Amino acid sequence: MSDPIQITLLEHFGFDEFRPGQREVIENLVAGRSSAAVFPTGGGKSLCYQLPALLLPGVTLVVSPLIALMKDQIDALVARNIPAARLDSTLSVDEYRDVTRRLRSGELKLLYVAPERFTNERFRGLLSQVNVSLFAVDEAHCIPEWGHNFRPDYLKLAKFADECKTDAVLALTATATPQVLTDICCFFTIESEYAVQTPFYRPNLTLLSDVVDEQSRDRILIAKLQERPPGPTIVYVTLQRTAEEVAVRLEEAGLAAKAYHAGMKDEERADRQDWFMASHDSIIVATIAFGMGIDKSNIRYVYHYNLPKSLENYSQEIGRAGRDGETSICEMLFCPADLNTLENFIFGDTPERESVAGLVRRMLESDDEIAVSQYALSNAIDMRPLVMRTLITYLELDGWIEETTPIYSQYQFIPQQSSAEILSNFDESRQQFLKAVFKQATKSRKWFTIDIDQAARETGSDRMRVVKAFDYLAERGMMELKPGGLMHRYRRLKSVGDPDAVIDELCDRMKRREKRDLERLGDVIDQATAEGCQVSRLGAYFGEPLETDCGHCSRCLEDSAQSVPTEVARPQPEMIEGIWQRANELRNQNREALGSPSRLARFLCGIGSPKLTRAKLTKNPLFGAFEKVPYQDVLNRADQL
Repeated sequence: MSDPIQITLLEHFGFDEFRPGQREVIENLVAGRSSAAVFPTGGGKSLCYQLPALLLPGVTLVVSPLIALMKDQIDALVARNIPAARLDSTLSVDEYRDVTRRLRSGELKLLYVAPERFTNERFRGLLSQVNVSLFAVDEAHCIPEWGHNFRPDYLKLAKFADECKTDAVLALTATATPQVLTDICCFFTIESEYAVQTPFYRPNLTLLSDVVDEQSRDRILIAKLQERPPGPTIVYVTLQRTAEEVAVRLEEAGLAAKAYHAGMKDEERADRQDWFMASHDSIIVATIAFGMGIDKSNIRYVYHYNLPKSLENYSQEIGRAGRDGETSICEMLFCPADLNTLENFIFGDTPERESVAGLVRRMLESDDEIAVSQYALSNAIDMRPLVMRTLITYLELDGWIEETTPIYSQYQFIPQQSSAEILSNFDESRQQFLKAVFKQATKSRKWFTIDIDQAARETGSDRMRVVKAFDYLAERGMMELKPGGLMHRYRRLKSVGDPDAVIDELCDRMKRREKRDLERLGDVIDQATAEGCQVSRLGAYFGEPLETDCGHCSRCLEDSAQSVPTEVARPQPEMIEGIWQRANELRNQNREALGSPSRLARFLCGIGSPKLTRAKLTKNPLFGAFEKVPYQDVLNRADQL
């Protein structure tokens, strides 16, 4: 056999054959051609960059949003004697130092990082010293702003790929409509002929849907779990508290169930994931924090206790079932009462005009060079951090500002040697400089803290000299170093003549996003309740309708759609009036956090914000009192106050 790709597949990964689409993508990359891969969940996307990494001369940089996914893949690669590592916040100083050494020496073939890692000035400097042969971007659907999981940090990856002077880019995703795939290819300058998309349809998945009400949903779910043969099961819910409550009810019914969500400690989540992976009949009740990167091939059931936010989310989540090719059931329990909660999440990402105006003033009406703490700015303008980063990205895309190299405003450090031992390594002039810098540090119980800009001013030194000094001491093992106080820096590119016009455009943009997200939710409702083959309908959304009906979804089996109740249970009128009276009293006591009608409405609908958190109002019994009432109805009543 003289085919290096086939030889590598067998010798390093133990496979005789490729899955559909894999070889085509790999051949493109080995030839230096950028490519896109749209494979269904479990379709073998990771091999598309892992195998080329062994055939390319430099390192393959893998950008992934999930630390858990990185860990699992790296463990599997190392077990195959493939040199791979990651850089993330969980590494110790010694581990970080070892990874950077192996990267510089050319020993590593794959390095995994999160997109946020590129805000680290030390990391970007490190990349400039190495040969990056392949720049692989997982979850590439996060790039388009009309994608279902837009992440602003992803928009800058094309620029970073250019800075790395990489030979090729690989964009991977399991969920991309035709428009989103076109946008991904444009973003990374991938020619359309090198975009590889494998068939969406998986005949072993049975898609079912049932219209249920709140009172009967638990009973129906428990009955289905008890009637069907046991097997590994995921029950997806929207809220963390729902995960806990449903898991308890399933346990009380004699089922082996545990909750999983992002609010748990890392150790507890890891224990529950390990429990699920090792069991043949376990049930995990989870938010969407669970599932991505879970390599369990025999998941027999996926239930949606609550509706997914979009058909892209739905497709990803059901894609975790039946990866072994055996029949698996994916069932959606459509409860109309869930719609308000999902809509409230969407409304919660549409900021107030006052908050947008505060952002524009800070970014466009101050100095030409500005440095901001996104955490502090988010609190100051009362806007969710992700929403704020999205608006800043819009300002960048519209040419108002340009992000420059981020910096850390402070370092925390623990000396590993005495001051005398550290200073003995340097000549007299450098000793004097280090002594002056060390004097600017303050000590807590364990860590020393130093404000870098202040240290530079007080010592009359350039800021970069202070940074390089600490980096040098950390690399030589003389101190343990922990950067903090990340400051994002921006350069204003042009003067703003009419701030109101910019504010209006940003508000309109967010309103358009709100409209798109509501339409996506409507697509989910149609998927659950419309006439016709549900599998073909889902495939059509992703550009691949079936030529004939599947024969094994709810519509094909029942031959009729279920009606959707129009009436949803609401609080009794007397109870509503009591809530409004107490809410008005609370508003008068907390004008800053609840003063405007929209802030009061969001509070009552259970939509959090930085100001509500800071005022500890998310713990108030009234928070979320109207979470089952349409947001617009609550806002209209708040306007009357």
